[in-house]
Amino acid sequence: MGRRVKAQRTRDYVARRTTEGMSTKDIMRCLKRFVAREVYRHLRSTSILDTAGWAGAGS
Repeated sequence: MGRRVKAQRTRDYVARRTTEGMSTKDIMRCLKRFVAREVYRHLRSTSILDTAGWAGAGS
């Protein structure tokens, strides 16, 4: 993930979690979840998703 190299807050997060003893695999899993939540919030705030969200679309 390019974010690990460029974003200071992400580098700080990785360093903190590494000192806490988390494995690189676990750290990456957590980062991917965080990025997914961030993207989803952005999509919601720009009204790209309808009020039902993706799960309700087409149902």
